[in-house]
Amino acid sequence: MNHLQIAIDGPGGAGKSTIAKALAAKLGIIYVDTGALYRAVGLYVRGKNVEPHDAAAVTALLPEISLELRYENGVQQVYLNGEATGDRIRTPEMSMYASAVSAIPAVRAFLLDTQRNIAKTNGVVMDGRDIGTVILPQANVKIFLTASDECRAKRRWLELRAKGIETTLEEVLADMRLRDHNDSTRVVAPAIAAPDAVTVDSSELSIEECVARIEAIIAEKTGSR
Repeated sequence: MNHLQIAIDGPGGAGKSTIAKALAAKLGIIYVDTGALYRAVGLYVRGKNVEPHDAAAVTALLPEISLELRYENGVQQVYLNGEATGDRIRTPEMSMYASAVSAIPAVRAFLLDTQRNIAKTNGVVMDGRDIGTVILPQANVKIFLTASDECRAKRRWLELRAKGIETTLEEVLADMRLRDHNDSTRVVAPAIAAPDAVTVDSSELSIEECVARIEAIIAEKTGSR
């Protein structure tokens, strides 16, 4: 299973990162949080006071950006121009910045090689919004992880509160629905399920149950029962 490629796509709050991390740990392969890369680009764009929907201005900044994924104590950390981004990329504002910059073709091209190169040399569980359709179209197993809007918003709200970020459940739900709409309707690499992806609804599942269900799908797809 060393070069097993698992693509997990789906909307925000479906549990992609949590499930992908747990799954990668069980399989003994690397977890890659691709959304963090877009958030890091968004962080740089914000720091330069550039409007994230301004494709020309954002594209002009790309040569100034250097991104590196490091695994520290088994946890992925994104370094932006040599500096760890930490929780600064995990705010609702950075979610919207990530959504905006991810609609820019030059940004997607900029990050495409970074993501594919990791998968070339390692077995990976990669999560995002276009992994199975664009980044790893040849992935061994493709999962589209989803959950109800209310369930996803509550999870994200509790996650933000735990980090000391004050917001309301209603605001999180509204932001989430707006990002879902923007991501699924964008012209470049829309966030939709790959035709050969297996949909898993995590609304009523615990983390352990969800991981077990995906493990069963992997075993069935790869014949590793």
